[in-house]
Amino acid sequence: MAKKKKTSKPAVPAKPTSAARLTTRLRKLEEKLVQQLNEHATLVQKLNRTSSGEQARGGQDRRGPAVDMLDPAVQQRRLAELVASNPGPLADGSLRAVLRELVSGTRSLVAPVNVAYLGPEHSYSHVAAIEHFGSSAALVPVATIGAVFEEVHESKAAYGLVPIENSTDGRIVDTLDMFARIPVRICGEVQLRIHHQLLANCARESICEVLSKPQALSQCRNWLAKHLPGVLTLEMTSTAAAAKMAVEKSGVAAIASREAGMAYGLNVIVAEIEDSKDNVTRFVVISHESAPKTGRDKTALMFELDHRPGALADVMTVFKRHRLNLTWIESFPMRQTKNEYLFFVEFVGHAQEVKSRRALASLEKKVVRVDVLGSFAQTEPVG
Repeated sequence: MAKKKKTSKPAVPAKPTSAARLTTRLRKLEEKLVQQLNEHATLVQKLNRTSSGEQARGGQDRRGPAVDMLDPAVQQRRLAELVASNPGPLADGSLRAVLRELVSGTRSLVAPVNVAYLGPEHSYSHVAAIEHFGSSAALVPVATIGAVFEEVHESKAAYGLVPIENSTDGRIVDTLDMFARIPVRICGEVQLRIHHQLLANCARESICEVLSKPQALSQCRNWLAKHLPGVLTLEMTSTAAAAKMAVEKSGVAAIASREAGMAYGLNVIVAEIEDSKDNVTRFVVISHESAPKTGRDKTALMFELDHRPGALADVMTVFKRHRLNLTWIESFPMRQTKNEYLFFVEFVGHAQEVKSRRALASLEKKVVRVDVLGSFAQTEPVG
């Protein structure tokens, strides 16, 4: 009897490997993220149209939800809330950068924002401007701090960003001087950790000159004295200008940001050469209005005193009596006067809060003049 032929079983497809399955999941998730990001942008556009229509029909003059969605100060608070809820493993800084660019890109679709800052590009002011407004904002570099104030005052820019103090070198004189001369308001702040990189396109032992702006050279002077003794240091108008010069001249290094090095194609010879690892520059955002209350705010003031003994002490009792915590105080010599000063003060709280209003009313009775420079949300150092 003939043997019965065995029928071959259909081939079973091989199961995809674990790596292949994970890759497929990642690709699908990325596609979903693109859809959701665009859905977010579409909803903001719709909210803007709906809110604008409701305000027009009702003759409303108050802030609407769309205004809050597009206000950089409000968005900074929302970003802080989202980052605070981050479960990981994505680092807070990475998550913040992604969300910041989402907000910036969405805002540019609805109401593009012009921002003047102390240039040039790739300076620390530029880095701070991107940190606050995102790279989709129309960031306009200008040559001086005074020019930033003028751009805002003349409404050529909706916002300006200027440095006001550094943890190592103290107050920024030009900024305080402009507050005394031009009536603008502070509506935000950026506390940027300053990490100075030694940038060059040559070996460290070939460096014969180090270029940077005076403040950066000052903040790295101990490192330079220890590691590059005898090397000539030259002052430049900005760290970015120093980086550009380092590209053009052999044997020249720049002290600048990592972003400047990337932009100009320079190598990081030594990273983070600042003498203090807590080196922070505080920038303020200026506009024509203060920011709305967040519940965690600061208020900046500028006032002038009578030139008499005890005048400043009398003013300090006002803040003590109203239990307002001072976070900053600076004196600044007044123009065309002898031994007379303006005082710049910040306290915790918003100018519209009851105890702040009472303190300001008391303050007005003890000073020659007082100007509220603005209220804005408190921030933490970034970068």
